[in-house]
Amino acid sequence: MPHTPVIWWQAALACRCPRCGVGKLYQGILTVRPACPHCGLDLRAHDSGDGPAALVIMLLGAIVVGLAVMVELKFEPPLWVHAVLWPIVTIPLALLIMRPLKAGLIAQQFRHRASEMGL
Repeated sequence: MPHTPVIWWQAALACRCPRCGVGKLYQGILTVRPACPHCGLDLRAHDSGDGPAALVIMLLGAIVVGLAVMVELKFEPPLWVHAVLWPIVTIPLALLIMRPLKAGLIAQQFRHRASEMGL
């Protein structure tokens, strides 16, 4: 089955299969499908590891801590406001950032290690 070339970052941002760009990459929030439902690409060999999680922790952690300091200095809210506010901000942002980062790493693995994957 011939496939048109997919630009890796477009597939990553859309969280789609790195080969066909059509099939959804995830089942659920962050669980990679065993295979692409459209082209059948075996996705079990692609492992993003802890790279995307570490990057999200570092970047989002710095941003949230900076925002928390700014809120504290400007408004001086009670501590319970921080305890309620920052998890509500951090968790959705972490998931929103993690999905395309993980998809991007999988797309890069597909692009550069396709011969090792038996393709």
